Parts: sequence; structure tokens; C-alpha cells
Amino acid sequence: MKNRNLPNGTRDEFGVRAAIKETIASQLFTLFKQRGFAKLTTPILEYADVFKPLNLANYRPYQLLDEQGEALVLRPDLTLPVARMMSTTGIELPAKWYYSGDVFRVKKQLSGSYNQLTQAGIELVGYASLKGEWECLKIALAVCQQTGITDMTLELSDARFIEGVLQALPIPLPTKQALKKALFDKDLTRYNQLITPLTDTAFEAFLAEWPWLFGDFDSVMQVVGTLPEIATLKPVIDDLKATAGFIRTQSPDQQVVLDLSIPSPQSYYTGMAFRGYTQNAADYLFSGGRYDDLLTSFQQVKEPAVGLAFDVDALADRMPEPETPQQTLIYFEESQWQLAEQTLQTTPNSSLCLADSREEATRIAVSTNKQLLDLTESR
Repeated sequence: MKNRNLPNGTRDEFGVRAAIKETIASQLFTLFKQRGFAKLTTPILEYADVFKPLNLANYRPYQLLDEQGEALVLRPDLTLPVARMMSTTGIELPAKWYYSGDVFRVKKQLSGSYNQLTQAGIELVGYASLKGEWECLKIALAVCQQTGITDMTLELSDARFIEGVLQALPIPLPTKQALKKALFDKDLTRYNQLITPLTDTAFEAFLAEWPWLFGDFDSVMQVVGTLPEIATLKPVIDDLKATAGFIRTQSPDQQVVLDLSIPSPQSYYTGMAFRGYTQNAADYLFSGGRYDDLLTSFQQVKEPAVGLAFDVDALADRMPEPETPQQTLIYFEESQWQLAEQTLQTTPNSSLCLADSREEATRIAVSTNKQLLDLTESR
């Protein structure tokens, strides 16, 4: 074998790191099952067409060809395979799924990020009401509490808000499109040029603040209150306010911020989106939202859907290494197997030492910082 190195951006996991991730996964699965979600597993390989709706601005998938020359990819996302599965199996709705697995995304060079990530999440398909978003948020809050993360900031946004404002502005469509681009790019020079025709209109006060419309939920809502009444935005604002109220009832101390000046995390989002993060960390702990049009990528029938995905690696990064008690190795001869089994059952934090000699058993105990219990000494 000429090359025994790992591909760039991948990693082996073992020891403490693997144990922490296993613990997190177990906690997530227990919670998902308690709340009525069923396990769903999809292949690591999918046809490339499955991921056409995915925004690949910051990464690209690993690609290969099948025996017919069709393009395949290592899945860069776990939500779209769920939508593909739902469209091809005819499962009766509504449905609640949970999933887990690795995703593979070729990041930009020198980004410092791994290309292999572990995700676990839920999908609720066929639920149109705000209860779907609230179930996702309830689970997100519970997971942070279980994993001991106390400094999480919850960020809310909504894909409908920006489009609703733009539609209401009395300017030509090309100007609206240019204004949205300037807003997303934070190109303030261009942005200020484009809003000049709206000076002395009912939109002036809001537009002056829009590029910075991020921060404390109530403060952002005060700025939103300067908008003239827009019928299409009323349900959006009402949903955001109701959701902030729901979060306060579930976790009164939870910090909630609102961002109404950024693009949706994915182009297929149709409503509210939410993400959780901690300070001084690049990766989100979780992200999710509503994407009622997602299944139309695979079928003609539109179905409501909302989901939540946890970055298991990001959760693991924020968990302290567990304190492990002193471990004991039980050394014995072959004729003492039954005694060794009995000793194993009565000795906490112990394991059988399968070494062939006492010298080897001693070496293993020293190198692994474990206590050696030698049953052969009692013979």
C-alpha cells in the first residue's frame, strides 16, 4: 500500500473523542424516540440530482460515477435524502423521522474545517402549523440542557420577511433584485444609492436600519414596527413573536436574537429558520427551519415539512472530557476463567486482561495507567 494517509479533511476517531460522540448520539436518539420519532437510514451514496436544491456556495460534494456513467455523490446533506425517500416510497403522512450519519463536503482549502461531519436530526413531514417549529425548538433546548451547554444563543430568521418587504417597495423589479444583493453583500454604498428614491416615504426609517437588522429580539422588532402595514408580513411577524414567547415559557433565561437582513440558510427554506451557536466558535450547534416546497423537487404534490439538524462534532467540541475512575485489569490463567468472570462482575470499572504472561499484563497496566488485579497470586 503506497498511501496510508487519510484523504484531506477526514479523520479517524477513537478513545475519548469517540466515546463523547457516542454519548451525545445516545442522548439524542433517546430524546427523539421519547418524542415519537422513528429511525430512518438513507444510503451514503446518492445520485447527484438529489442535491440540486442544495446551496453549494461554500463547499462541493465528493463525486464519482456509477456503472452506467450516472453522477453519484457522497451525501453532503441528510435532509434532501429524506425528501427523496418520502417521494419514492408512498409512506402515509404525516410522518416524524430521526436520522444520523456522516456527511461529506469538500470545503475551501485552508478553511480549517473537516470535510467529514457527523449529523443527527429530525424531520416532520405533513405538519403545517407552528407546532412543528416549536417541537424542533423544544428538542434543541433540551439537547443543550442535557449536554451542559449553558451559553447557547438562539438565532431566529424567516425566509418570507425579506421577500415581503421587497414586494411592498414601490420600485421596479430590477431595482428590488439589486437592492437584495446589496443587502446580502452588505454593500452599503450601493445599498444607499438604491434606496434614495424611497426617501420621504413610509419605508425610509426602516430602510435606513435594514442592513443592521440583527440583534436582541425585542430591539429588532422595534425597528420592524416602523414599517407601514404590509398584509403579507403580518403572519410572519406574528409567528416570530409567538415563537419568542414560546421559547421564554420553555427556557426563561434563553438568549434569543433575530436576524432579518440575511439570506436563508438554504434556498429551499420557505419560512422560519433557527440556529444555535456559542461565542468564539465557528460552527453552529444546530440549524433547521421550514421548507414546505422541498418535496416538490421530487414530486408534484406539495407537502409541509420542518426539520432540525445537530452538528454532533460541534456538540462534542463543547463538552468537557469526562472524568474516568481508576480502571482495573484482571489477569488470570486459562483455568481461572470462571473466577475471572465472577471477579469481573463484582469489581467496578474492570475488564479482563487477555495477556499471555504476568509480565505482559504488567506492561499493559502501566502503559494504560490501570490497576492490575492478579488472580494467579492466590493460587
